[in-house]
Amino acid sequence: MAKKITIAIDAMGGDKAPEMVIQGASLARERHPDVHYLMYGDEGLLKPLLKADPALANVSTIMHTDEVVKSEDKPSQALRRGRGSSMGLAIKAIKDGEANATVSAGNTGALMALSKFTLRTLPGISRPALVSLMPTLRGECVMLDLGANVEADAQNLVEFAIMGAAYARSVLGLSRPTVGLLNVGVEDLKGRDVIREAAEILKLSDHLPLKYSGFVEGDGLGSGDVDVIVTDGFTGNVALKTAEGTAKLVTQLLGDAFRSSPIAKLGYLLAKPGLRSFKDHLDPNNHNGGVFLGLNGLVVKSHGGANAHGYAAALGMAYDMAANNLNKLIEQGLSDIPDAEEVVEALSD
Repeated sequence: MAKKITIAIDAMGGDKAPEMVIQGASLARERHPDVHYLMYGDEGLLKPLLKADPALANVSTIMHTDEVVKSEDKPSQALRRGRGSSMGLAIKAIKDGEANATVSAGNTGALMALSKFTLRTLPGISRPALVSLMPTLRGECVMLDLGANVEADAQNLVEFAIMGAAYARSVLGLSRPTVGLLNVGVEDLKGRDVIREAAEILKLSDHLPLKYSGFVEGDGLGSGDVDVIVTDGFTGNVALKTAEGTAKLVTQLLGDAFRSSPIAKLGYLLAKPGLRSFKDHLDPNNHNGGVFLGLNGLVVKSHGGANAHGYAAALGMAYDMAANNLNKLIEQGLSDIPDAEEVVEALSD
C-alpha cells in the first residue's frame, strides 16, 4: 500500500470535460494525496483549470494532445484514428509503465476497443469482462459481465467469478467474497448447460479465495445475499438497465407522491433525513466506475454524465485496484481452477 500510484486520466472524455474531470480529480486528491495524475488533453484548456487549483497542479502533469475520441465515433474509427487521442495515450501510459491505471468518461465502445488492442488480456483470460458495483440492501455488490460479451461459456463464467472475487477483495476489502451465478432458478437442475457446468467447476474450487453460494434469481440482485453476481454480458446489461430504470421509477413516484397534497408535503419534511439517505444509496454517482477486468492493465470507465463526485469515485476505484495489485490477485486465482478431467468426473457422478 506504500507504493506510489500514478493514474492516467483522459481529461477530454465525458459530457462536461475537462472542467468536470478536473473537479473530480481535485476531490480525489483530498482523499488520496499521494497519487500523481497524468492529464492527457489540450494543454490550452487544462492549464488554466489546474492553475486555479494549485494543490491539484502540484500532483499533476499535463500531457498535451489536441486529438479527442468523439462520443459518436465507432470502435473501428477509434482504432484507426484514436491512438494519439487523450483516450488512446492515457491507455498507452499503462503499457509503457508510466501509469498504474487509467480513467476515462469517454466513448465506452472506443475505450474497450483501444484497451483490448493496446493492453491485450491477462494470461489465462479468454475474454475481458465489464464489472461495476451495484447498491443492495446490505451495501454494495459486484456484478459482471455487464455488456462486454453477449455470450459466455462455462469457462468464461468461471473466469468472471475469479475476476469478480478479486475485484471485491481489492475494492470492497472482503477476504473471501461469496459468489453466485445469475439463473432462472436456485435449484441445481435449473438453467442452461453452460451455467450448470460453471457451477460444478466452482463447487470444486473450495480452495479459491471465494465462496461459491449457488444460483441467484433476478429478484435477489438487490438483496445483498452474495458479494459477487456472475452472468453473461447480454443478461448482465439487461439486468443493470432494469435495476437503474427501477431506481428512477421509485424515485420519481416518491417525488410525485410527496408533491401531491399539503399533507404529503408536510410528510416529506418529516421524512427528509431518511429520504436523503435513500437517495444517496441509489445515486449512481456513489457507485460510479465500470472496470474492464481481465486486461493486462487497469482501465476504469466513468459514466459520461457523471458529476465531480462520481468521477472522484471512479478515480478512487482505480487507486484501490492499483494499490491492492488486482491483476496479481486474478492471476493467483486462475492458477487454482480445476482441470477439465476433474469437472467431467464431477458431472458424471
